[in-house]
Amino acid sequence: MGDSASLGVSSPESLRAVCAAFQYEFRDPQLLQDAFLHRSWQSENGAERSNERLEFLGDAVLGWVVADIAYRQFSELPEGRLTDLRKSVVSATALARIARGIHLGDALLLGKGEDAAGGRDKTSLLSDAFEAVVGAIYLDGGPEAAFSSVEAVLLPAMQEALPNIDRLDFKTVLQELVARMGLNPPDYSVESIGPDHDKTFTASVRVGKLETFGVGRSKKAAEQVAAQAACDLLDA
Repeated sequence: MGDSASLGVSSPESLRAVCAAFQYEFRDPQLLQDAFLHRSWQSENGAERSNERLEFLGDAVLGWVVADIAYRQFSELPEGRLTDLRKSVVSATALARIARGIHLGDALLLGKGEDAAGGRDKTSLLSDAFEAVVGAIYLDGGPEAAFSSVEAVLLPAMQEALPNIDRLDFKTVLQELVARMGLNPPDYSVESIGPDHDKTFTASVRVGKLETFGVGRSKKAAEQVAAQAACDLLDA
């Protein structure tokens, strides 16, 4: 990949693997290449653009497609569980895990420093590139193509996540969300009332000026409720 990367293009093999995973062939191959132009590459090579605009678009498209799939494919789930299912597959960690499975990192164009620091396996870079590919497909083929491609990649992950949806870790989801938004890490505090054998815990979490609360029969449960409330507000 070194020779092609030095010319500002990903290796043909890595791009073909991405197309195969998303079950889509680009009419404009430059759109696909643009999805892998990290800002570190842009900075070091004086490129006109990075993949950040495609990432912005892909994030919105991804949210729409996953919500549509969840609603149609899992008709037995109530609204709350549909929300949990969506979060379980569009979090940075989940997208990065899928990206690793399709070797998406092989196609990234990174600055020398970022590459040397293991950027091809960083969760944030992989999830951003995944979203950028979705954005590129949307621009190249339209809404139907984007829907089909996302469904091909994510529906198996949604089906796999469903049995564990009740154990979704909202503290992890919140941590990823605030990191992507450039905010300081969540700050938790917990208080309890009642006798030792029958305590009730109230947790609060602060993210910037936002503060949410949760109540539970354990410290962990209360923190999870508070984190979920913060996720919901930040998503909104």
